[in-house]
Amino acid sequence: MPDFKTLQTGYPKDRDYPERVFRLSALQRVLDGTLYDELKHAFSEEKSPSNEYVPLDKRRPSARTRICRTVVNDSVSLLFSEGHFPAVECADETARDTLTKVARETNLNAVMIEAATAGSVGSVAILMRVLRGRVFFSVMRSTFLTPEWNPEAPDTLDAVTERYKVKGDVLREAGYQVADDDLKAEFWFQRVWDAAAESWFLPLKKVDADSGAQPVLDQAKTVKHSLGFVPIAWVRNLPGGDEIDGEPTFPVEAIDTQIEADYLLSQGGRGLKYQSDPTLHIKEPAFSGQGPVIKGAANAIVTAAEGDAKLLEISGDAAGAVLEWVRGLRELALEGAGGNRANADKLSSAQSGRAMELMNQALIWLADKLRISYGEGALLDLLNMVVKASAKLDLVDKKGRKLDKLSTDEDVALRWPQWYQPTYADKQTQAETLDVLRQAGLLSRETGVKALAASYDIADPEDEIRQIDADPPPPNSQAAKPAKEPLSNSED
Repeated sequence: MPDFKTLQTGYPKDRDYPERVFRLSALQRVLDGTLYDELKHAFSEEKSPSNEYVPLDKRRPSARTRICRTVVNDSVSLLFSEGHFPAVECADETARDTLTKVARETNLNAVMIEAATAGSVGSVAILMRVLRGRVFFSVMRSTFLTPEWNPEAPDTLDAVTERYKVKGDVLREAGYQVADDDLKAEFWFQRVWDAAAESWFLPLKKVDADSGAQPVLDQAKTVKHSLGFVPIAWVRNLPGGDEIDGEPTFPVEAIDTQIEADYLLSQGGRGLKYQSDPTLHIKEPAFSGQGPVIKGAANAIVTAAEGDAKLLEISGDAAGAVLEWVRGLRELALEGAGGNRANADKLSSAQSGRAMELMNQALIWLADKLRISYGEGALLDLLNMVVKASAKLDLVDKKGRKLDKLSTDEDVALRWPQWYQPTYADKQTQAETLDVLRQAGLLSRETGVKALAASYDIADPEDEIRQIDADPPPPNSQAAKPAKEPLSNSED
């Protein structure tokens, strides 16, 4: 059975691209489930058209486990799903409301889910555009993107270049003027984002580029945004890697284990199919007449005294052993990748949020590291871009209403919800704890409301406090009773 390194030897490799393009493309195949597409033979195809035996490593497995994609989906869901998307925090309430509105109208949580999924191979770029005053975000795979960092501020982009090859007929369909003789020729397509503009270049024939020719700026498509910064957030997935790409969410060991499990399941399925339709073996002379023997209860097989007929069957115990071995491989792969190894079949009742955290501790550790890259890194960068753009442009919402100008001095932060929604017992315990801390003077009311915000879907804690003040509790409630006066020294 092949491993990931063996499969990569069959992938097409273009020497005109840097090595990272091939590496990211190979990892993208694992994410998309297309890592076996270069194998020409189906798993059931044991013989080639020339009647030669086809080895297992030359066949596409018929069963797929998608273990690596499962790890990515689980970790991304803990990052930016509807119940896990962070709230915006800043001192200015107007700025907080404006940024929250922009995040909601741009569907920023879906953008971040797409970014964290695409970036699981190592890196991803998120582009911000302002069109007619409205803010838009889009995800760009980083395979053909190259960032340039400011040498005096290594965390600040100077430019991002997109460069890849495309056929002439594709360019003609896109509206470019291409001669008929060049429809099958290769062209270099290039775009560059910097602090002043999004610069497009006219496609350059590969043969001309090899001769040293430089691309010419496409004045018609170039857009000058004049934002004063590169409107792209570059995300390195996990710590490690290099200055361009981080470590992928799924390690190579997990990919090899997934491949092993795929082939084992395919072999097990092949055995089950064989068991349900065993081979008929006939010892001559077995029947008279012409034509093949058709198996079935309606067709009797007549044998002579020296003849014999039997079905070659196999035991079904092998299928169970294969499933057990695949389960073990899945556990090993998830353990190495930090995936969710909890079995829902073993949960007899609802578990508390803390119990779920302990059960999925490895997955939470993985999502916690991704929070640094995609949350405290990329998401905050995007929000700060909106703040900077607001200072230079007149931003509007979907209905065309102007948004408030935001100060670039405003410090923006994120407030993350709990990993798992608490049960009613958890909520009661939390409420009692907050009440004790509040009565003891160790906790402010605003902090207490913020602690409850995610559990009770409170969008703005300060608005909630104002509503509490405007709607006092019932007279007979504990909150309406006056606090007891402290005892004086004489009463002691």
